[in-house]
Amino acid sequence: MWRDRRILDLFGIERPVLLAPMAGSGGSELAIAVSEAGGLGALPCAMLSPEQIHTELGIIRQRTDRPINLNFFCHSQPAPDAAREAAWRARLAPYYAALGLEAETVPSGPGRNPFNAEACAVVEEHRPEVVSFHFGLPDGPLLDRVRATGAKVIASATTVAEARWLADRGCDAIIAQGAEAGGHRGVFLEEDVSTQPGTMALVPQVVDAVSVPVIAAGGIADARGVAAAFMLGAAAVQVGTAYLRCPEALTAPVHREALAAARDDRTVLTNVFTGRPARGLINRIVREVGPMSPDAPAFPLATAAVMPLRKAAEGTGSGDFSPLWAGQAAALGTPMPAQDLTRRLAEEARTLLGG
Repeated sequence: MWRDRRILDLFGIERPVLLAPMAGSGGSELAIAVSEAGGLGALPCAMLSPEQIHTELGIIRQRTDRPINLNFFCHSQPAPDAAREAAWRARLAPYYAALGLEAETVPSGPGRNPFNAEACAVVEEHRPEVVSFHFGLPDGPLLDRVRATGAKVIASATTVAEARWLADRGCDAIIAQGAEAGGHRGVFLEEDVSTQPGTMALVPQVVDAVSVPVIAAGGIADARGVAAAFMLGAAAVQVGTAYLRCPEALTAPVHREALAAARDDRTVLTNVFTGRPARGLINRIVREVGPMSPDAPAFPLATAAVMPLRKAAEGTGSGDFSPLWAGQAAALGTPMPAQDLTRRLAEEARTLLGG
């Protein structure tokens, strides 16, 4: 038996393994598989319309009665800046020309949806067991509506200060996201990501700072990482990159190929895909335009201009312009069904812990 059962009892799950909500790569199939294996499946909603969330949840509820986590972003939508977006398109113009695209026809607009009243209505209708947030928390009235459904509320913290902020606002558990984690940094109290600690340093300090259970995230891709997180005081882990090579994931072929060749020293924080720092594998656009470009519009407005490049390149089998999100432990991942991976992570870790 697990010595620390706080997350198991809080969420009603059997194994303390949470699927990281990975927008674009995670959908209903992956969420179902992890939940059916006794972990907590997650549906990333930041790139879905309310209608799409309804559809995905309908599939999930038809195929599993296990707990599920709906994840949302809590960023503030920036004011349109036509001049900055035009400058961004101009910066990318040589790539458009090389791929036979017209930079002037690129649409502008957001690439990620913040949590709003429409999304909250979906939560109220479907009543998921867990609702998680990235980039802080929604405004009080919306958060109160989420809590009124009975959902447990969790959110990501990249520093002890953010963890305390979340705990003070009633989060039921906190995800301590170390710097090793793939995808978008969950930072929301400051903008400097260079000072954020890694998982080994962050988790025990968050555990000491808050009274709610802590979920470790970042650089955890096998049972050794799970066991280490528990030794640091975590009550569960959140795993993302290791699931990207599962058959149930929506991971693009070029992304899968890059993950198969991943190395410990080939990820970097970059803003060239969305305007906000996120960790991914180095490719052409990251190397030549970034990693951190001052030209990129504010999150998420950088996305629109990169999307045509991505689609055109992927059509030729190239990942030069694709967001190849990955954590620093990507090389530890191996392709296998998500249910098998979930069970393996938990059971091998329990053995290492002497359970």
